[in-house]
Amino acid sequence: MPLVSSLLLALGPAALGGLAGLTMRRARARESVAEEAFPPRGMLMRVKGDFGKTTVHAEIRGDGPDLILIHGASGSAREFTFGLMDRLKGRYRVIAFDRPGLGWSDDMGKTTRSPLGQVKVLQAAAARLRVHRPVILGQSYGGAVAMAWALAAPDEVAALVIVSGATHPWSGGLGGWYRLMKALPLRPLLPALVSAWATEDLTQRALSAIFAPDEMPEGYAEHIAASLSLRRATLAANAGQVNALRSNLRDMAPRYPRLPMPLEIVHGTADAIVPIGVHAEHLVRQVQGANLTRIEGAGHMPHHTHPDIVIAAIHRAFARARGR
Repeated sequence: MPLVSSLLLALGPAALGGLAGLTMRRARARESVAEEAFPPRGMLMRVKGDFGKTTVHAEIRGDGPDLILIHGASGSAREFTFGLMDRLKGRYRVIAFDRPGLGWSDDMGKTTRSPLGQVKVLQAAAARLRVHRPVILGQSYGGAVAMAWALAAPDEVAALVIVSGATHPWSGGLGGWYRLMKALPLRPLLPALVSAWATEDLTQRALSAIFAPDEMPEGYAEHIAASLSLRRATLAANAGQVNALRSNLRDMAPRYPRLPMPLEIVHGTADAIVPIGVHAEHLVRQVQGANLTRIEGAGHMPHHTHPDIVIAAIHRAFARARGR
């Protein structure tokens, strides 16, 4: 979540003082370069439902029971193709979706501002792939989407794995970027400024902050294609989703105790982005039989920094689902 906020706060006066026309032209040019450099590598599916028609991008690896991976804010399916999917594809059919408005999946405006709205689109894509009773893993904001999926279709979800998941409303506000993006007059301008003027050094520093206190793995920054996340439409869609999240979670959280499926939770005790005390520790108390694995001293990205622990939680979730 802090990637764009960090970039905006670090932008220099040259970027902020640039002419609007130059900024827009530069933003368009950089978006074209990003899209040419990082085209969709998976399947682009046209899906439809009561939300209308839209395109969803999915990366698929392996064969076996279905495992769905849902990424966090400002991300894409590339979050999981860095290494995790290849470690899982020998046992499962692993499906990583780009959430609506991010990566190569289309934005549906207000329809997909909420986790439940995104679930409707992803369910339609899962149906196209003939997904059957998946285990669903959600990381960060993706944790909210996974929880919404389970609430919407409890009989169709075999088990949940929530990794550093945003599952509960929090006190206080969000970062400066998200506050600014609530101001209607600024919304068209701010994404263009970031898209046009954010530097590679700023991106690297922002990504490092997401991993802190852990080290960012070598090659991660190049793999995830952060430039796709800095497109104007993607920045706007992500900000809309994150700004609406606390209200969505306020409605969702009281319903968690009725969830019937096995729930595995993995969370770092040093996660400053989605604090364990606000989210995971509340969730494990709410859901009967839920299991929380605390990783001492770990930050927000344990699926990269402690992958063996996350993979063990996935295996437990499948085993518990079979036991049901």
